[in-house]
Amino acid sequence: MKETVVEEPKGAEPKVAGKAPKGGGDIAVPALGITGMVRWAWRQLTSMRTALLLLLLLAVAAVPGSLFPQRPSAPSEVTQYLKDNPTSGPIMDWFKLFDVYSSPWFAAIYLLLFTSLIGCVLPRAKIHWKAMRSAPPRTPKRLSRLAEYGTVTIPAGSGIDAETAVRDAAAILKARHYRVDIRDLDTDRPSVGAEIGFMKEVGNLLFHTAMIGVLAAVAFSGLFGYSGQKVLVEGDTFVNTLTSYDTFTPGANFSDDRLSPYSATLDRLVVKYDRSTESHYGQPLDFNATLTVKDGPGGEAKTKTLKVNEPVSIGGTNLYLVGNGYAPMVTVKDGEGNVAFQGPVITIPTDGAYTSLMVIKAPDAKPNQLGFVGFFLPTALVDDKGVAFGSDPDPFNPQLNLNAYTGDLGLDNGVPRNVYTLDTSGMKEINSRNVEAGGIVLAPGQSYTLPGNNGSISFDGIKRFAALDIRHDPGQGMVLVFSLLALAGLMASLFLNRRRVWIRTGNHPDGRTMVEFGLLARGEDHRLAGEYAAINKALHEKWLVPMQAEGQNGEQTSTTDSAPGVTAASKDQ
Repeated sequence: MKETVVEEPKGAEPKVAGKAPKGGGDIAVPALGITGMVRWAWRQLTSMRTALLLLLLLAVAAVPGSLFPQRPSAPSEVTQYLKDNPTSGPIMDWFKLFDVYSSPWFAAIYLLLFTSLIGCVLPRAKIHWKAMRSAPPRTPKRLSRLAEYGTVTIPAGSGIDAETAVRDAAAILKARHYRVDIRDLDTDRPSVGAEIGFMKEVGNLLFHTAMIGVLAAVAFSGLFGYSGQKVLVEGDTFVNTLTSYDTFTPGANFSDDRLSPYSATLDRLVVKYDRSTESHYGQPLDFNATLTVKDGPGGEAKTKTLKVNEPVSIGGTNLYLVGNGYAPMVTVKDGEGNVAFQGPVITIPTDGAYTSLMVIKAPDAKPNQLGFVGFFLPTALVDDKGVAFGSDPDPFNPQLNLNAYTGDLGLDNGVPRNVYTLDTSGMKEINSRNVEAGGIVLAPGQSYTLPGNNGSISFDGIKRFAALDIRHDPGQGMVLVFSLLALAGLMASLFLNRRRVWIRTGNHPDGRTMVEFGLLARGEDHRLAGEYAAINKALHEKWLVPMQAEGQNGEQTSTTDSAPGVTAASKDQ
């Protein structure tokens, strides 16, 4: 019927007249209201589509955290970025792109995802709980329409009537762990309904609940955990304080009073290399660091071994061995004869022979500051052009090759400097292959006097260092537990099947008892045919009835010609 506009008095809004309800009058459209809007918004938020969208949005929101420097872990890089980008930098900072994981918008996405997942799981859990407590569905009128269907005929004179047969069938299904319900005993066609596989949905719910737990545990670690790095030379001690870390990344709610006051001393670092095969000669086989640890200032000293992928746990943190190298012992004296620098120098390995770059800075040298840059060779060889190169990672012929500079190191202008690089723009080169004095080449125990009355440098010996990654992850145990639960739930949801079985019996006028049964799966179940065969066999064995064999065109025929009372019935009728 075509809609018409009904004329209303002046000042009133026109009404659309459609199909009128019985009794006349206009169609009344109910107002949604505030309650309805809240209910609609909640349903949208707790839908699985929204949960997946939020999960994708969370992954996208984490991308800026890997593209731009983050203030908690690299404040100097953020300061330099803002200085280099005076226009876009403040805008990005306003959007918290340098504090992504503690930003309000990242937290909002995280909380919405939690809410959405919880809102998805709880209603499903409630519905499944009701389904587990309710009786199996009523018996269909035509069992032959089910995916798997069969019949059994109990001969006359066996003493088994319809009621007895249905109780026997229920006992068989119970033995196969079905939940059964016998019904219609007061009729001439009693039946039993059975159901199995509720753990499939339980596993599905467990998987989603465990995933919520994993997210919560990760969030807990992100709030209260921390991580840091420390390069520790043989003989040195690391004390778990903020000033002892080389780099430190705190959690959003970190407080320094959470640091456990333990200490760890690197007694020795041993690296074993392959010396038995030609194809892998010189390749590292094992890294072994011996530590002396104490739980506190007055704690008992304990010796522990730290290896790659075998962390040492102490004070609620894990210490991981992530690198190693050489730390040559060097003494630098200035032009006045005073010691301007003395101790191990951390080098950076660049190849398998441990050819290592090194930088030495002596800002206290007088009258001019001194700087050295060069490389350390554990086993030095010289080619036909007179250039030294490393040939083996073990220190069979250690050697220092350095260039020396004098002038301003740039450490007094307030700008952070990398300890592993030397800015020579404001310095004068006094030793290298490009100047008359030449470069500095030192073996252990040797020293060199710098030109221009700038002092001297000596190579005192060799130590090794271990690069440690230190992590406090309070949610690590919870992540493991929830991950195992999620795996168990996933396996249950994948390998368990939800099935229903109905068996109906009836008394034939000639004294036989007729039994028909059918099976139906909830979803894909490639093992349903096997379950049908097992139930069919159990029923025949229970009543001592010969099994039926399928003949041509799917017809079932008796395996014993003289077996009384066995009828032919199609499995897929």
